[in-house]
Amino acid sequence: MKVAVTGGTGVLGALVVAQLAARGDQVLALSRAPGEALPGGASHRRVDLTTGEGLADALAGVEAVVNAANSNPRNAAPVLIEGTRRLLQAEAAAGVRHHVDVSIVGCDRVPMRYYGVKVAQEEAIAAGDVPWSLVRATQFHDLLDGLFESAARFRLSPRGSARLQPIAPTVVAERLAEAAHAEPRGRLPDAAGPQMLTLSELARTWNAAKKRASLPARIPMVGRAGRSLREAALCNPAVGDGPSFERWLADG
Repeated sequence: MKVAVTGGTGVLGALVVAQLAARGDQVLALSRAPGEALPGGASHRRVDLTTGEGLADALAGVEAVVNAANSNPRNAAPVLIEGTRRLLQAEAAAGVRHHVDVSIVGCDRVPMRYYGVKVAQEEAIAAGDVPWSLVRATQFHDLLDGLFESAARFRLSPRGSARLQPIAPTVVAERLAEAAHAEPRGRLPDAAGPQMLTLSELARTWNAAKKRASLPARIPMVGRAGRSLREAALCNPAVGDGPSFERWLADG
């Protein structure tokens, strides 16, 4: 099967490309820059979702598209909303039969700008002309690892009562690859990690694994957004898969 992966050189997209290539698919990694070496069976095409550059040529003959594109949360709408609409229009013109996308567990329950953009992206997908499937996932282990690493450079350790249920991105990539090989089914079951922990608990886990000693820096959870995070709005305790954050760190 010929599959295109937008954002195919990013953290999640590169894993999806690898999953699909391992299944024997002809995979196109679509992004503005080539990134690292691609696995056998995969090649790169330059596209820009904010302008539509390269989309028509890249999607010729493609049967399914997995959209793993992301953007800086402060300016995400041009990629995640307008870019998704542009992508769906190009898919419809090219005869793509299945659009697969990823969103965030609880994005409709947390009144923050980036999550609102993800809700609008979901609405754009549902309103498009291409049959679709969508997986909502919790925060990636990589995201938390990067957060704690950045803070540790200043000898700080973020602490807070926000409850999270992080997941290994490889698990999400596998779910997206499976969806691309199935028929369009709309909203699919959520993908979430095996443990629901506070930000403070996750930070202590990271410090222990990395053998770091940092000064606790409390992140206040205020207003409606803070309350929703404290109440685990970004979690789904009914599901759980993959290694815990502690196990993921131990495995490198």
